[in-house]
Amino acid sequence: MDNSDLKLLIGILVLVGLPVAGWYFRDALLPQESEPAVVEPLPLPAEGPAKIGPIHPLTPIEPVRGADGRLIELPPLDDSDAYFLLALGDLFGSEVESLLAKEGLIDRFVATVDNLPRSAVSEKIRVAGRLADTFRAETTGNENAFYASPENYRRYDQLVGLAASANIDAVVDTYQRFYPLLQQSYQQLGYPNGYFNDRVVEVIDHLLETPELDEPALLVRPNVLYEYADPELERLSAGQKLLLRVGPEHAAVLKGLLRKLRDELTRSPDGRSAKSV
Repeated sequence: MDNSDLKLLIGILVLVGLPVAGWYFRDALLPQESEPAVVEPLPLPAEGPAKIGPIHPLTPIEPVRGADGRLIELPPLDDSDAYFLLALGDLFGSEVESLLAKEGLIDRFVATVDNLPRSAVSEKIRVAGRLADTFRAETTGNENAFYASPENYRRYDQLVGLAASANIDAVVDTYQRFYPLLQQSYQQLGYPNGYFNDRVVEVIDHLLETPELDEPALLVRPNVLYEYADPELERLSAGQKLLLRVGPEHAAVLKGLLRKLRDELTRSPDGRSAKSV
């Protein structure tokens, strides 16, 4: 596992409405003293035949009106950082600005969401920095076996609380307002015939399939990095491992938010939602 960044979780929450966008991954199962190598993004899967239209179309939303009553149009994608950051501040508070990258926010968010079901997320596309606190592992009496300390879960209290306190309707409105830029970024990422909202719903469903553990998972350290002793856990995606790292209570909160978000993003014009996981 690479030394990930939980604040990236915020990235997921914001974009995908996940509190898992907004924000992504801060701590990982790595030794405290090691510096992770940069992992290049995995090759993008080849797309099949062009789709006729999106599976989960979004209802268009009118641009925001300024104090003078005039519509405020979205800026070009390359000039959207300041505008998007302002919108995120309205959703999560001014402190969110210090957690995020200063440029390429929408491109980073879109790439992060797209990479969550994969084995790793490159440092180059992450939205936020690292947590100040270090990861703690506890020994088991066997020098080759460890457990992640439950104290690690507290590192996520602020970020999960930030996500949980956000108004879900406001998050969805912001997502819809910026969707033309998100869609543009997604197509430029390598999906000219794809729809970002469909990918978001697909990623949410994937995250909701994360197994729930009754106790901390056993870790091993074959080399420098910690790994899950259970091969099935070690094969989980970067996004699913994040939900394991935050702890069962935080994971339950995040899954609840993801379900609410999915309901909103799959709601049809007649007000009905597609069945969620």
